This record gives sequence, structure tokens and C-alpha cells, in this order.
Amino acid sequence: MPRVVDLIPFHDPDFWADDPYPTFARLRAVDPVHRYEGIAGELWAVTRHADVQAVSKDPATFCSGRGVLLTDLIRPALPTDSILYLDPPQHAKHRKLVSPSLTVRRVADLEDRVRAITVGLLDALDPREVVDAVESVSIPLPLMVIAELVGVPSSDLAEFRRWSDAMIDAASDYTDESLQLAAELFGYIDAIVQDRHATPRDDLVSVLAHGTVDGEAVSDLDINMFVLALLVAGNETTRTLISNSLAALHAHPDQRAVMLADPGTIPTAVEELLRWEAPIMSFCRTATRDAVIGETAVAAGDYVLLLYQSANRDEAAFGPTAGELDVTRSPNPHVSFGYAEHYCLGAGLARLEARVLFEELIARWPHYEVAGPMERVPSRLVRGVAHLPLLLQP
Repeated sequence: MPRVVDLIPFHDPDFWADDPYPTFARLRAVDPVHRYEGIAGELWAVTRHADVQAVSKDPATFCSGRGVLLTDLIRPALPTDSILYLDPPQHAKHRKLVSPSLTVRRVADLEDRVRAITVGLLDALDPREVVDAVESVSIPLPLMVIAELVGVPSSDLAEFRRWSDAMIDAASDYTDESLQLAAELFGYIDAIVQDRHATPRDDLVSVLAHGTVDGEAVSDLDINMFVLALLVAGNETTRTLISNSLAALHAHPDQRAVMLADPGTIPTAVEELLRWEAPIMSFCRTATRDAVIGETAVAAGDYVLLLYQSANRDEAAFGPTAGELDVTRSPNPHVSFGYAEHYCLGAGLARLEARVLFEELIARWPHYEVAGPMERVPSRLVRGVAHLPLLLQP
């Protein structure tokens, strides 16, 4: 199979913030497991849906413990037991502890509260003025929901948001400022953990602080790291999903019309919007032994980049309409929440928040318009949106 010899700038955040899909399509066609050698290090970029799934479900051959981020290539992976970096059997033990707090039933019980938060945010908007959807809706909705789950008081939301943003920045590029803010958040969460040891409440930290894994108490470090991971999985990803979805539905009015004609299609539409713009663009694995991905041999120790965005547009998995937005698409085996053992624990919560937001928003303002250019966040991790100006009532 012919190889792509030109340099694909996976190290450059602007590559991800622009339009990487034509590059991914080219790689899938001629070099689906692409050898990248650049300033961010050396790796194999996996572009096809089937290959992403195959690597994801084989943690014995492709582990998470040696790094899951592109930046882990150029700095040591976090020396912690963050659930993102855990491999079997430790991963299953930690997942078993947290899973009861995010079951389908527990998430469904949150719907009334999610809807109340959503309605409150929309009530506060002036539909006759241009609003920044990111600042007014996409950021506060998941942030407020996660804050309630963790037990963060409303008075601390502004700081919590600043720290959360810093964690995303640190995942792409370490800076002295982002490291300092991450340390502040770590200390803040630790204070909550100590309080819940003494005075349990009805929140996720209390469950962790008083839970056990195979008869052993969960360490405070593990709790801290799980809450930090939850900020990415439950806050930043939902923020990105909402912003990208608002922009996509404006760009595809025929698809918005389908949702308006039948609001019952919204859950299916959410799945397609997740496929269309995967909030988390990629995670990585390391080969623990010589292996084959597709038709390509990789060596023990090689770093492997799983391109979820590319997998979600793979014609082999989604047919000839893979490059089109179709809010009625079913089945929809997208990998935007990962796959296999590291499937996102907060997937149900993200789906709930997006569904409720679109149910409420399009009922009020079915013909909202994007009132200016969308500004993306340069990041190697999230398909983030910095600003999205909307006119809700044109």
C-alpha cells in the first residue's frame, strides 16, 4: 500500500482546530496506519474505525499506563492512578467503584435537575441580542451539573471553571500558569475529600471517600485524580458537544428541520452530532509487544494515536453518507465516547444534558442563527469552541 510521505502536523494545535477531515480521509484511503515522525515524537496514527476498535479492546497489547495524551510523548505521563491511565485489572476495580454513581437509573434521576438548570440559563438570555452560546450555555450547563455531583458550592463556580479550563490547557501544553492552576484545583478537591471523610453528603466525592475496592479504601490521591478526570469527561466534553452541535445544526438547516418536525428524533440526533464532531479528538496507547494493526506491523514500545474523528467518518463503518450529517442515522456505532473498557463513564450524563438542552432551546427559538464566525480553541485534545455568537430570535 502506498504511504503518505509528507508531514502531517499532529503536533500543531492549529491543525486540529482547522479542518482535519480531508487529511484523515486521505490517510484512510492510502495510509490508514500512518507513521508520524515529528517534533512531538514518533507514533502510529490509526485512522480506520475497525482498527480503532481493535486497539481499544486489546489492553494487553495496547496499554494506557504509558500515556494517553499526545503531550505524554514529550513529557512523562502523569505519575498517578488516574482512571484514564489504568490498565486491567486495576482499571476494572476503580470503574466498579464509580459506576453505581453514574448508572442509567441514577443519571435518569438527574433529568429534572438538569432541566431546571437548563431552563434557568435560557430564561436569563435576551433573545433579541447576540449572545455567546459558549459563555451563556455551553460552559455553565455541564459545569453546574458536575459541580453538583462533586459537591462544589455555587459560590465557587467561577473558580471551578477557571481551574477546569486550566486542566484542558495542561492536557495540550504545560505552562507554568496552567500547572499552578491545576495545583490549586488539586488542593481544592482534596479539601472537599477531607470534609466528606468527616461529614458525608449525597454527592460523588462522599461515595468515593467512603467506598472500597476489593475491601480496600480508595486513596485520597485516587479520588482527586478521578474528580480531575471527571472534569474533562463530564464538563469539557459536554461543553464541546453543545457548541459544535449548535453550529452544525445551523450549517445544516435541513437536519434541524427534521428535529423541529419531530422532537422525538432528538436522542438519535445527539448520537449523530457526537459522531459528526467527536469532542475528544484522540487518545493514545502504547504497544506492549510486537503487533499488527490492520495490515501494519508495529513494534513493542511504539506509541499509537487513536483518531476518533477519522474513525467517525470512515466509509467502511458508516457507508457512503459518512461525510454527511444525518440526524436520523441508525445504527450509529461512533467512537466519540471511546470503546471497550475505557468507554466514557459519563456518556449517559452527556447525552442527557445535550438532549434536554436541545429540547428546551429549539422549542423556544427554533430558527436561531449563528451571527458571526465561530472561534475554535487550538488544542490537541478537544474539538473545542471558544466563541459562538448566536441570535436566538432573528
